[in-house]
Amino acid sequence: MIRNIQAVIPGIATSDGAGVKLRRSLGGQQQVRLDPFLMLDEFSSNDPNDYVAGFPAHPHRGFETVTYMLEGHMLHEDHLGNQGHLKSGGVQWMTAGRGIIHSEMPQQVSGAMRGFQLWINLPAIEKMKTPGYKDIQVEDIPSTTLANGGSVKVIAGSYLNDGASVRGPIQGITTAPLFLDVHLPSGGEFEHRIPKELNAFVYIYEGGLEIGGPMRAVPKQAAIVLGDGDLLKAKAGVDGAQFIVLAALPLHEPIVQYGPFVMNTRAEIEQAIDDYQNNRFVTT
Repeated sequence: MIRNIQAVIPGIATSDGAGVKLRRSLGGQQQVRLDPFLMLDEFSSNDPNDYVAGFPAHPHRGFETVTYMLEGHMLHEDHLGNQGHLKSGGVQWMTAGRGIIHSEMPQQVSGAMRGFQLWINLPAIEKMKTPGYKDIQVEDIPSTTLANGGSVKVIAGSYLNDGASVRGPIQGITTAPLFLDVHLPSGGEFEHRIPKELNAFVYIYEGGLEIGGPMRAVPKQAAIVLGDGDLLKAKAGVDGAQFIVLAALPLHEPIVQYGPFVMNTRAEIEQAIDDYQNNRFVTT
């Protein structure tokens, strides 16, 4: 059964951190989410004034953050003493768990800075787990070439290409996330089976794309939420297409969010604020 378009959530121009300009689709408004996805930001600029101030030290609790850098160079540092460089084509997959305070600062003062940040919720039983993260360099992310000349980069989950399974570096997470970056030539077609129990969406960041059966054109810079089914079918426009495909198991749990804290109850949010204000993120 082909997945058709269920909803279109446009990216809204906003800023975050110390003034970094970006577009926020999921999470742009309260309750505009797709369980377990909480937020998707796209940042893209050649003007250093739009990004050079970066994201100074700030806390998180209760979810995972995924940063995928298309172009640019950022340095991650956290209160646990971890440090990692996020460069073009690389990914940082961070589990905030019970609490982490980190910064993400540009290591450039000119040129393009482009990529995505995604927030994925954690189940209640894992919200207070030990924080940690993986810095995944571009050479550690497999890419496979399609028969039509396109390509698929597999960040999380797996992609089946001509009978061969290509597995991304992120596996074994409770929500079973799928994260693909797909590039198609003009008129190129793409199919991928996404289990019906997963919630899924597509985000087009270059070119044009049609999705579904029958095919329907979709806008760039918007989260294209897919409906019921188990097959994604897409076709690029005359200028080709570049898009990310995201899917994961929904948690079906209550969400209470206060800025960088995402928990299940208001009491847990109040505890997170109290822990942060009293420097207990270091010890809890």
